[in-house]
Amino acid sequence: MAGALHKAAMPFAAILASSLLTLNPVNAGSVSRIDTSDGQITVSFDGLVESASAFSLIGPDRIAIDIKGGKTGGRGGSATGMIKSVRQGQYDQNTARIVFDLAGPAVITDGAFSADGKSLRLRLQTVGGAVINSGRKSFLPPAQFRAEPPKNTYSVKVPLGKPRDEVELPKVQGPDDDSRPLVVIDAGHGGHDPGAISPHGSQREKNITLAISRAVRDQLLASGRVRVAMTRDTDKYLVLEERYGIARRLDADLFISIHADSAGNQSAAGATVYTLSEVASDREAAKLAARENRSNIINGVNLGGANRDVSSILIDLTQRETMNVSADFAKLLIREGQRMIKFRTNPHRFASLVVLKAPDTPSVLFESGYLTNKEDVELLSSRVGQSKVAIGIANAIEAHFARKLAQR
Repeated sequence: MAGALHKAAMPFAAILASSLLTLNPVNAGSVSRIDTSDGQITVSFDGLVESASAFSLIGPDRIAIDIKGGKTGGRGGSATGMIKSVRQGQYDQNTARIVFDLAGPAVITDGAFSADGKSLRLRLQTVGGAVINSGRKSFLPPAQFRAEPPKNTYSVKVPLGKPRDEVELPKVQGPDDDSRPLVVIDAGHGGHDPGAISPHGSQREKNITLAISRAVRDQLLASGRVRVAMTRDTDKYLVLEERYGIARRLDADLFISIHADSAGNQSAAGATVYTLSEVASDREAAKLAARENRSNIINGVNLGGANRDVSSILIDLTQRETMNVSADFAKLLIREGQRMIKFRTNPHRFASLVVLKAPDTPSVLFESGYLTNKEDVELLSSRVGQSKVAIGIANAIEAHFARKLAQR
């Protein structure tokens, strides 16, 4: 059966690869600059784009701009006046999204592209009460300076079903006391999905993440302050939705997915903590999201059965509160863990990772280091290195729940 599936999947993989190539516009304009002044937003591009649309969001107050035929250009942009911060990310292969966090409710009054199609200007106006959603406002560049939409856009889907709702729940270990916080530790990848593979000694991500996860579990159990469950304690494969689904079904208080990163630059080193965001915080985070979210796809066949409802929950107030708690824990993990763990510069990143999308369970994805970096590989594959990482993570988890207890 497995061999038949593998052979049948190969043509689909080729079709999907060719179709994905056609989805990328050759001359897509990247966002080169974002400027804000009180009441005005200007987005500049280094090439032509197809169109743009903008809309308002509440809870919290935001303005979002979708650029068709556009690519993200790195970090956010300047923020002044009514605009508190700017974020950007790749919403899909042909759309860049920019989100502006506002100091208060505001609406878009008008906007237009420049005569050469290389910039978009929007005017904003603050309003006294809540924003009434009036839908998207659309803007087109001049016809002679408008990018052509990608041609031959198609996709092939193989319906293999959704993740099993009743995947066997793992054993909860620790104190026999339901009032103690429950932490679910997820060792990334597993089974037929090895994750990243190191060029230095051919270490596999699935093995390193499992070893670190076990070390974190043992460290937490030794203290006796929290209960612990692991999504996998063996070399087995789980669909992404099943991983956070286990945490939800166990009513976990915290979910931490442990991974190891890879990069084309072998000098890249250090740990990173990711939390969920509506858009990725930078290009690197967007690439990570694309890579990790594809781990459900084997030989071009999607085994995950994406759940559309989960995406729509992102703007729900419950999700917002969960995202805030997750971000607070990420900061705490960096603060408490830096005595034992080497972090990279700006270690807290944001990405739209499927495994973080539990709407009611605070979740982080911890990239323990780079398997493409020789020093990181030696550290993460050693008992001493794994123990250091585990101590750093466990200290942060216990500090997190101690803080919550004090707040009560």
